[in-house]
Amino acid sequence: MAPAVRSAATLDRHRAVRREPYPPLRLRAIPDAHRLVPPDCEQVIVDCGDRRVTLTHLRKPFWPALGITKGDLLRYYVEVAAVLLPHLHDRPMVMRRYPEGAGGPSFFMKRMPAPRPPWVATCAIEHVSGRVIELPMVQDLPSLLWIVNLGCIDLNQWYAPADDVDRPDCLHFDLDPGPASSFVQVLESALAVREALAGLGIPSHAKTSGARGLHVYVPLARGPLQLEVWRCARVLARALAARHPDLMTIEYGRARRPPDRVLVDYNQNAWGRTLASVYSVRPTPWAGVSTPVTWREVSRGIRPDAFRLDTVPARVRRRGDLWAPLLARRGRVRLERFA
Repeated sequence: MAPAVRSAATLDRHRAVRREPYPPLRLRAIPDAHRLVPPDCEQVIVDCGDRRVTLTHLRKPFWPALGITKGDLLRYYVEVAAVLLPHLHDRPMVMRRYPEGAGGPSFFMKRMPAPRPPWVATCAIEHVSGRVIELPMVQDLPSLLWIVNLGCIDLNQWYAPADDVDRPDCLHFDLDPGPASSFVQVLESALAVREALAGLGIPSHAKTSGARGLHVYVPLARGPLQLEVWRCARVLARALAARHPDLMTIEYGRARRPPDRVLVDYNQNAWGRTLASVYSVRPTPWAGVSTPVTWREVSRGIRPDAFRLDTVPARVRRRGDLWAPLLARRGRVRLERFA
């Protein structure tokens, strides 16, 4: 998504209003996915106390070649909700809807549709144009089901929590392979990013993009504005591309970008941009999932199509939330050290 152009003065005038008419619903345990969303139903009403969500068109094929339906997508999100929801909590959500499934047309939707449940929390964000856009927040399981039922395959949350949407708590690099580059080059690039960051004493964490790339994240202590985070990412990306010119590029324009290089995309740190959330399904032919991976796995070699809607829940049960360090208060980097 293209960001709005915002000056430092504009950022200072920016305001966001968090609205939460109902407290988040705290479930002692996530219900069984097959009981909550039965495979043999076309429509079901999910009853979570004072919140009821109607799930529709559950048998609709979302990946026809794989036999995966909209109901399967909803069941996946129920299965991973316990590890997913903490990473979405208190973050505005930019919706991308796929009404005909992964292979069909899609469209972004920022504004909350009407009618909508009163218990879906929102964050009203004023854009540089002066428009105030009310974005939903996924605070609990009913909110998650409501969003996905709209046809949202992937989840694209804001980089900063709703209390100050201009101050991110992470910096990241989107490693995007060119058409003539391989996933092996993506893995090599990720390891080069990790090595460069480690040389500065900066911890980093990796996840698959759910498509052909990798995302490398750095947890930040909040303070710097989004523009400052973007500038820091740009400096690091330039240094990486200069150090590995045969492997990486920061050339954003597709016409000038070498097709056999991996793009170190620092522009995803710009205001208003989003990346797919951890544990988000992607509309790839193999129903990929953006999945946390260890650096040992990256160095040994992984395949992006190994992390799918049908394999990730078992991995989560086996490995737990490998992305938990992104939620911790300790171990966060203060960018002011590198100013």
